[in-house]
Amino acid sequence: QVQLVESGGGLVQPGESLRLSCAVSGFASDYYVIGWFRQAPGKEREGVSCILSLDTSIDYEDSVKGRFTISRDNAKNTVYLQMNSLKPDDTGVYYCAVDYPVVAGQCTATEFRSWGQGTQVTVSS
Repeated sequence: QVQLVESGGGLVQPGESLRLSCAVSGFASDYYVIGWFRQAPGKEREGVSCILSLDTSIDYEDSVKGRFTISRDNAKNTVYLQMNSLKPDDTGVYYCAVDYPVVAGQCTATEFRSWGQGTQVTVSS
């Protein structure tokens, strides 16, 4: 059974940073795509950044490019999202998700079947 556990959310002021972690266990393959998604109240869940487990392919949503960095530690089966220069628009519940890679640039919520429980990120002064 696949399990994903996110941590690292919180309340920060605009311009500050947070690092989210997602520990993955139980996935049946060493080759997978894992991503971070967020959902603000009243909005659809959107892809923030996705990374493949065995190569350097990374995708970022346009609004986070240059501010967020996704990385992975395969030895720990953990993926991180370093979020710098946070803005109020970054507020939402952040989820990680994992699945087999089936299309290039796979980073849409409907393309993932296994999800974590989410962690709240609030950016407010």
